[in-house]
Amino acid sequence: MKTFKTLVSVFALSALFATSSCTQQQNQKEMDNHSNVFMYENDMEWEPAGEGVTRQIVGYNENIMMVKVKFEKGGVGTAHTHKHTQVTYVVSGAFEFTIGNEKKVVKAGDALYMEPNVEHGCVCLEAGLLIDCFNPYRDDFLKK
Repeated sequence: MKTFKTLVSVFALSALFATSSCTQQQNQKEMDNHSNVFMYENDMEWEPAGEGVTRQIVGYNENIMMVKVKFEKGGVGTAHTHKHTQVTYVVSGAFEFTIGNEKKVVKAGDALYMEPNVEHGCVCLEAGLLIDCFNPYRDDFLKK
């Protein structure tokens, strides 16, 4: 009986991995738009993203995008909305963020979550770096 249970378990896991592999292959075919697999900092361009703000696209496919955003003190992330869910991690510096009707100061190690279509923006209080992640990816950030 123990051998039978082991065989059933192995079969179930094999089926799960085969299904997962087929799904991944199908999903990959559907994702024509994606970054390189390996992204080296010195090869990625920094582009202007506002007064005292630059950004560097780190990696993406159609479902997700990661972006580094560098702020000088006093730099402004102008209030805006978009259809994307966004999570931001504060690598360094200090920022006063407004998300919806809430305004809070965040510093290195803090993180923020923004629902789609909720207005948000920030002012940089101490020069710093943010990591933004978006779902789906920000096609408006990509050069056409």
